[in-house]
Amino acid sequence: MEPVTQSLLYLDNISVVFDGFRALNKLSLTIEEAEMRAIIGPNGAGKTTMMDVITGKTRPTAGEAMFAGIHDLTTMDEADIAQLGIGRKFQTPTVFDMHTVEDNLLLAVKSDRRAFANITWRRTAHERARIDELLERIRLKDQRHRQAAELSHGQKQWLEIGMLLAQEPRLLLVDEPAAGMTDQETADTAELLRDIAKTRSVVVVEHDMQFVRDLGVKVTVLHEGSVLAEGSLDQVSANERVIEVYLGR
Repeated sequence: MEPVTQSLLYLDNISVVFDGFRALNKLSLTIEEAEMRAIIGPNGAGKTTMMDVITGKTRPTAGEAMFAGIHDLTTMDEADIAQLGIGRKFQTPTVFDMHTVEDNLLLAVKSDRRAFANITWRRTAHERARIDELLERIRLKDQRHRQAAELSHGQKQWLEIGMLLAQEPRLLLVDEPAAGMTDQETADTAELLRDIAKTRSVVVVEHDMQFVRDLGVKVTVLHEGSVLAEGSLDQVSANERVIEVYLGR
C-alpha cells in the first residue's frame, strides 16, 4: 500500500462530539519520525481526547487519523493500535507494586506470549541484555531488585516509561510526566525523554512550563479542541491569543 503521508502520525480535521459538546473541533496535527512534541493548553482544551483518538479509546465523529502513512487508526481497536507501536503513559503510574523493578520490565518485554511459549519460557540472553539496557536508560539500574512499591513517585514514572519502551513503540504518548516530581526528578525526566526521542517519536502533554522549556521542542497549543498556535515555547508564549486563553485577558 502506498503511504498517504510520510509523517508517522497524521491527524486531519478530527472532530469528536459528546452529547452536543465538541471536545475536538477540526484538529489537524502531524508528528514526524523521532520527533518530540509538547502539547499544552488549558483544562478542557482537548488534550486527553486527542490521545484517546490516537490510541483507539475514542472514535472520532469526523476526520482522518493515519499512522505510518498506511494504518487508519479510526477503524482499529485499542489492542491492535498498541500492536502497531503506539504506547501511552497515563499521569498516574501503573506498575506492579509487589514485583521487583526487573520483573516489571520483564513482564513488559515484547516476546511470544502464547500459552505453549509461556510454559517453556526461559529468559534469553537477548532479554537479559534488553532488561539491562532499559534499567540503565531509565536510571533504575541500582534499584533492579527493589519492589516497585518502594520506589519514589518519580522512579515509578520512569519504571512505567521503561515498561512502555520494552514493548518497542514507534510513538510514545506521555501524560504530565513531571506531575508530583521533585526538581531533580523533573530535570532527569526531561533528559530521559530527550534521549528517547533520538530513536522514536514522543508526544508529551504537560502543564509545567519549566519542564516544557527543559524539553526544548516544538510546542502545540490546543484550545477548545483546535490548534491555537505552534512554535517554540517563547514563540507561543508571546502569542496574544495564547496569553488571552491562559490569563483570561
